[in-house]
Amino acid sequence: MESMHKTVLLNETIDGLNLKDKSTVLDATFGGGGHSLEICKRYKDIKIIAIDQDKNAWEKAKNKFKGIDCDISFINKNFRDLDNFVPENLIDGIIFDLGLSSDQLENSGRGFSFMKNEPLLMTMKKNPKENDVTAQDIVNTWEEKNLADIIYGYGEERFSRRIAKGIAEARKKAKITTTFELVKIIEDSVPAKYKRGRLHFATRTFQALRIAVNDELRTLQIGLEKGLKILKSEGRMSVISFHSLEDRIVKKFFKLKQSEGKIKLIPAQLNSRSGGNKKITVASEEEIKSNPRSRSAKLRILEKI
Repeated sequence: MESMHKTVLLNETIDGLNLKDKSTVLDATFGGGGHSLEICKRYKDIKIIAIDQDKNAWEKAKNKFKGIDCDISFINKNFRDLDNFVPENLIDGIIFDLGLSSDQLENSGRGFSFMKNEPLLMTMKKNPKENDVTAQDIVNTWEEKNLADIIYGYGEERFSRRIAKGIAEARKKAKITTTFELVKIIEDSVPAKYKRGRLHFATRTFQALRIAVNDELRTLQIGLEKGLKILKSEGRMSVISFHSLEDRIVKKFFKLKQSEGKIKLIPAQLNSRSGGNKKITVASEEEIKSNPRSRSAKLRILEKI
């Protein structure tokens, strides 16, 4: 099955990298390959190192690159380990497009979406090993207090305690194994008014479990640090985040490295939705109409000194 993912902030991300012909680029979150494909089309003799811990990513996207003169290599790894296969001071541009791709939501079969009844795994790995943590492990074995803490801390869910209590009670009767079983527990745990809100009542809990399973926030911190090391002087890093926890980490990292004199911030590309914010590029109204997922995207760009 080909990738159906629609790349967010495509032009803004690539324009911000200020690439030239013969540049070397690290696409640290290959996903559907949208950024890499556009870079291949725009520049001559470009070299792309594409990383994704989901082995399916390249299989779904590789047909897009047929007939295009582009030196692209795919590595099935997590970007937290990028220093194991990319030397320091080699890369002209690096892209971190965080969060889930549409393919992972719709076609992974691993329980990322609360709209599909699938095994409750939520791991980015195609074939998780026996000792890998899954969402099923968390909801069935973690103490109620720990559940409440991660649902609140990673999902910013105000009804975290009620949901954790609902999970703890439900698992006494039967093991929780599917997404729909978890959705029903959440539905029974939150107030009726909350269920009628703009955001689906299961969104924050699913986000929290996914972040916990994949250790996403610590992985992001590690990836940003290692990404800066592999950049050449005057190389740039584009980071797209989709929720406040990610953006907080990115913002803090950028601010710290700026204070240390290691980077400079690249001004935002402003549009009608920017509200005068010169540090964050957001999707335009036109992009949101064609791709609603882009509404929450925030792009920050740095240049290594």
